[in-house]
Amino acid sequence: MATIQPSFANAAEFFNSLLDEVEEFFTGSRSAAEADRVLATVLFTDIVNSTKRAEKIGDRAWHDLLGHHNAIVRRELLRHRGREVRTLGDGFLATFDGPARSIRCALAINESVEPLGLQVRAGLHTGEIEVADDDVSGIAVHIASRVATMAKPGQVLVSNTVRDLVAGSNIRFHDEGHHSKGHY
Repeated sequence: MATIQPSFANAAEFFNSLLDEVEEFFTGSRSAAEADRVLATVLFTDIVNSTKRAEKIGDRAWHDLLGHHNAIVRRELLRHRGREVRTLGDGFLATFDGPARSIRCALAINESVEPLGLQVRAGLHTGEIEVADDDVSGIAVHIASRVATMAKPGQVLVSNTVRDLVAGSNIRFHDEGHHSKGHY
């Protein structure tokens, strides 16, 4: 008779596995794994008047233009150490490990899409987010989304949290009421 022994990298892994088995035995199920929470700066971008532009130039031309836009955004995300989470039709959701880099990235995106005849609005907020299965969620993501919806065409709007975190980074802000927009 042979027994199968699971291999565990360390005692903690074995102990956690044992606790999971005991929990399932007594309750009939295992607890859901806790989401990984990290501090991050969240960026939302959106092409201004994209529907009007698509209607004006047609589907094929819009698809090509959107492809150029997406390539520019991905280039700037890479250059500024951002992580693309997903595209949102004509916009992006991305995260950064530093707020100053995220502001510089958003400003570079705005500047780089101008020759395409596009304007982008961007919103940024820093806070704890939940990361699971290559997606992000949490209040900080919702706040960043709301900040982005308040941005004007060509504007990078940041929450007060972001503004406070980049003190000393040589990024200047113009007061926009409850939020601030960044520029070099």
